[in-house]
Amino acid sequence: MSQPTRSPFYTPLLAIVLPVTVAAILFQLEPFQPVALPIRLDSVVVVPARNDHARVGSEAVAVGHVEGPEDLAYDAASRVVYTGCEDGWIKRVTVNDSAVDSVVENWINTGGRPLGLTLLQSGELIVADAGKGLLRVSSEKEVELLVDEFEGLKFKLTDGVDVAEDGTIYFTDASHKYTLNDAVIDILEGKPNGRFFSYNPATKKTTLLAQDLYFANGVAVSPDQQFVIFCESVLLRCNKYYVQGPKKGTIEKFCDVPGMPDNIHYDGQGQYLIAMFTAFTSELDLAFRYPFIRKIAAIITKYVWNVPLSKNGGFVVVDLEGKPTAHYYDPKLALTSAIKIGNHIYAGSIFYPFVTRFDIGKYPALPTV
Repeated sequence: MSQPTRSPFYTPLLAIVLPVTVAAILFQLEPFQPVALPIRLDSVVVVPARNDHARVGSEAVAVGHVEGPEDLAYDAASRVVYTGCEDGWIKRVTVNDSAVDSVVENWINTGGRPLGLTLLQSGELIVADAGKGLLRVSSEKEVELLVDEFEGLKFKLTDGVDVAEDGTIYFTDASHKYTLNDAVIDILEGKPNGRFFSYNPATKKTTLLAQDLYFANGVAVSPDQQFVIFCESVLLRCNKYYVQGPKKGTIEKFCDVPGMPDNIHYDGQGQYLIAMFTAFTSELDLAFRYPFIRKIAAIITKYVWNVPLSKNGGFVVVDLEGKPTAHYYDPKLALTSAIKIGNHIYAGSIFYPFVTRFDIGKYPALPTV
């Protein structure tokens, strides 16, 4: 008896149907459920000056000696930059005229993952360690845990930090649900898992200032000490929390930014530098509009490979009123912090094995009109 002839389309069809079927089943069984985001997606942040190829003329500092330098803190007296790295080390990088002449010192290892940093005049370093919590490192390199929980709920992703003149420490817990390793999942979920706190070193009291935040990130105390700025990465904005005056205890929007903000630093000259690990791209716009797309992205991230979120990252300069004045970005740039030292911007990135230095004198942001 002759064998039935197999259709030439059998194998290609099976190759298509089988993975689609498996993917559909996985989609239904996956418990991860993203939600709609409370964000206006039709607003565009207009910045009057920009440099859209900011990597041109930039230099890599401490290449191969720092892995994932997320935030930066500058000691002008010693001319060194402190930065926290992926391996737990807080390192000190010398600031020289030539990027290749920088010397890197292993300063102290927290045993965790140091993110936000603030250097005090006393030489102490306040550290937001993603896994350990809020730390204080003395000038003698002694590490002290200040706080790692609030009302029994552990910090999962201690992130940004700054210190006011009265000694109060302000910091964020980006997520009480996900750790740093699952930060992308937190962003894709679209739920407000972040919190903003203050810590009083004298009384050792931690106060919850704001909750239900969408990936609470960088922190900066205003130069007049009237309010504290904190960033919400998912909502593409920074807010200000009033600590003085008639509005004490209230929150207002400080600024919208053209991307997902990370650390924010005051430059000492009337401007803030807000690092962005990605611009608000058409891909993000689509994902933010439709939760099911974020669920697909989360499944891919959890079971296959990390979905890239970064494109056209950089930093934006805003004035004291929150008005953007200049935007530096590049298609292949992803930054998590930026500080001004002389005529240069030194930028950290959790994604890079080096610190990037931009010469904004030679390569400025130019008027867009």
